[in-house]
Amino acid sequence: MSRNTFALPWINQIRRNHALEHAALQLLAKKRPGRRFAGYSDPYGFWVIGDVPTSLLQEVIGEAVTRLKAGEKQLAVHPNCGTNFATAGLLAGTAAWLAMVGVGKGWRQKLDRFPLVVLLSTLALIIAQPLGLRLQSEVTTLAQLDDLRVTEITCTHKADPVIHRVRTHQGG
Repeated sequence: MSRNTFALPWINQIRRNHALEHAALQLLAKKRPGRRFAGYSDPYGFWVIGDVPTSLLQEVIGEAVTRLKAGEKQLAVHPNCGTNFATAGLLAGTAAWLAMVGVGKGWRQKLDRFPLVVLLSTLALIIAQPLGLRLQSEVTTLAQLDDLRVTEITCTHKADPVIHRVRTHQGG
């Protein structure tokens, strides 16, 4: 099994949708600077949350597909992805827990460990930055779209926040 192939096909569908979502959000951010966008991927496509006209979203997603298929894999990795936040939280939480292992029940003993908690948590956050990006590129996204295609883009909520559903299909 190659590094980019998982045993369950729906996992790669999510990873490809996640890559396309990230690419679209990065291109949207360039076309609409100062606006905030969010996304969420699943096996059937992804959601885009933010004030964007459907026509612009269609244009950006078309460009994202073209650029990913042309090999611009870096578009699949987004600095504000939940993978980064989860990695940071997991590493910092684990570091803080490790720093407190064996400490007594009293507040004084716990307070004495506080500098160690801060140090280990900070080191964990430093490690989490490149690790989260690496996990995105190797595990949670798949920039190789293969025959993934967008089948439908609908605006499901036109008020604030505007929510679009992007449906995709893999295969024939």
